Amino acid sequence: MDNIKMPKKPILVYYLVIFFIIFVANAFIKPMILENKIEEMDYSTFITMTEQQEIDKVEIQQSQERILFTKKGSGKIYKTAIMNDNMLVERLHKAGTDFTAEINEPMNPILRILTSWVLPIFIFIMIGQWMNRRMMQNQMGGGSMQFGLGKSNAKVYVKATNGIKFADVAGEEEAKEGLMEVVEYLHNPAKYSDIGAKMPKGILLVGPPGTGKTMMAKAVAGEANVPFFSISGSEFVEMFVGIGAAKVRDLFKQAKEKFPCIIFIDEIDAIGKKRGGNFAGNDEREQTLNQLLTEMDGFEDNTGVIILAATNRPESLDPALTRPGRFDRQVPVSLPDLQGRIAILKVHAQKIKADPNIDYGKVARMASGASGAELANIVNEAALRAVREGRTFATEKDMEASIEVVIAGYEKKNAILSDNEKWVVAYHEIGHALVAALQTHSAPVQKITIIPRTSGALGYTMQVEEGNHYLMTKEEMANRIATLTGGRSAEEIVFQTATSGASDDIQKATRLAKAMITRYGMSEEFDMVALENVTNQYLGGDTSLVCSPETQTRIDRAVTELVRVQHEKARAILTENRAKLDELARYLYEKETITGEEFMEILEGKEEKSVTE
Repeated sequence: MDNIKMPKKPILVYYLVIFFIIFVANAFIKPMILENKIEEMDYSTFITMTEQQEIDKVEIQQSQERILFTKKGSGKIYKTAIMNDNMLVERLHKAGTDFTAEINEPMNPILRILTSWVLPIFIFIMIGQWMNRRMMQNQMGGGSMQFGLGKSNAKVYVKATNGIKFADVAGEEEAKEGLMEVVEYLHNPAKYSDIGAKMPKGILLVGPPGTGKTMMAKAVAGEANVPFFSISGSEFVEMFVGIGAAKVRDLFKQAKEKFPCIIFIDEIDAIGKKRGGNFAGNDEREQTLNQLLTEMDGFEDNTGVIILAATNRPESLDPALTRPGRFDRQVPVSLPDLQGRIAILKVHAQKIKADPNIDYGKVARMASGASGAELANIVNEAALRAVREGRTFATEKDMEASIEVVIAGYEKKNAILSDNEKWVVAYHEIGHALVAALQTHSAPVQKITIIPRTSGALGYTMQVEEGNHYLMTKEEMANRIATLTGGRSAEEIVFQTATSGASDDIQKATRLAKAMITRYGMSEEFDMVALENVTNQYLGGDTSLVCSPETQTRIDRAVTELVRVQHEKARAILTENRAKLDELARYLYEKETITGEEFMEILEGKEEKSVTE
């Protein structure tokens, strides 16, 4: 084996720097420090102190033409210039002062060189050699364990009877079914080995943030009752090359010692991103990824070690990581549907004191699109609201109010709208609600308010879907755009002007119209042609057009025309129902907040509401 050569150039630079530092210290810094300890004093003051017998010790240094002396009761050293004073010795003797002339006993030159140069250089050389050995060991991936640099720092959850179970994870039945096999394998591996089946080495949990991927992994460990190694992908990322790879080796070494067990790597995209096309190949992240691939390949079949990983960016992972034989299976952990939201709300409601008569179905419909983490936050906000209002349990009203907090923020109690602004906001929100209610495919109105919120909204209209809604037709999406333009349309009809309050509506309508044309193929001009790419689908979805500049211009025209048509449609609906628009706006102006039932009663004319009641 070839000997490893030490990097000479950095060490040489290190020694030159140290030599320069020692030279400066001996030539300038040391004399400066010694000189700064001596305070200068004029000769007349020295004579006066001598006559007053305040001088303790005196040293006359002829070579430097100065007198050093100390004051009684003080260890501080003073200096003054030597004067032609023949009476000095007599004065010192009379004052009883200890005095002496300078004794020039030169220091042994060998000793001076040893203390000033050889010893400091030797100490720094030893330090440099030690640092160099440590860096070489780190480069090779070895020796770093002695200092904890290569340890994985994984959190280990050993077998526990009170751990998280599948019953604690509601709303993800499909994901739990996909992971139940893992639990069964860890309990009875012979059942699978007898038939020749191999359990997947790795299972990748994918889904939006807050859907419970980490909790799902802990539930697998809790059900299987095996040790659970948990670590985040970012903990492998280090400044020094080789440390991340050493941490991967250490993690898998610990897992092999405690099998059967589960390794869970959260946010694996931190180290598992696609490798670039450059030829450097010495990047710390890439070395860590290569080590992870090697460790996963090194597992023998049926070792009893299952690797779980979670990410919300699966498209960014390296294909070598997601191929069969490494992460064989992807388990989507998506946003919960209506039944899932009901189950999650009930699970979290068991942790607080809640009214047993809460209609969780109604609350779940209001929280459409919420993740598991958001639903847990809604329940907690409801409990906090109950405490603020002096109640000992949370009610359905608390749940509904907490949803509004999550959607639009807290009410701004100090925000006072002018009378004219209040009328504009009332008509704006009724415009949304009326256009939505008079269209066939719009969701029913749940609540309308003109109370400003901390999110910046001066009011909002809450629409709630009756059930699960997985697909939207072209007509439904067009109606949605018309509903978004309803607020501005009401302003134009009633006040003959437009305000800045529709900025958010405009953005949403534009995005929806653009998606209909570029992504969903709902345009006769472009037919079923993909004109847009979507990345990071679980993180809001970043889009980019994939077409020529000429086509982009045509897309812009089509989007503008689609929004314009729906805007005119909303204006026509409100113009035809102007009486109801005015009646509902007056009622909302007085009440500030109305429910969907009140809205429909006025709209359908079942009961004549008084604005003063």
